[in-house]
Amino acid sequence: MSDREDILSELMQVIGEEGCGVACEEATVFKDEEGWKFMLEGFMEPWKLGNTVAEAKASIREYANMGFGLS
Repeated sequence: MSDREDILSELMQVIGEEGCGVACEEATVFKDEEGWKFMLEGFMEPWKLGNTVAEAKASIREYANMGFGLS
């Protein structure tokens, strides 16, 4: 499994298919000079996740707990 697939898998595990739906299926996860980011349909800018896969997974859990459109 690639790092990108690992992050997407975490997104689906944390949010679940019902809570995420099409937004997660069409999520764009990428890494640039600032680290891992993901872009969900309907949002104007990508969300910063962190520099490592572990940081990205932790950010996804944090965003979900805060209710940032991920539940």
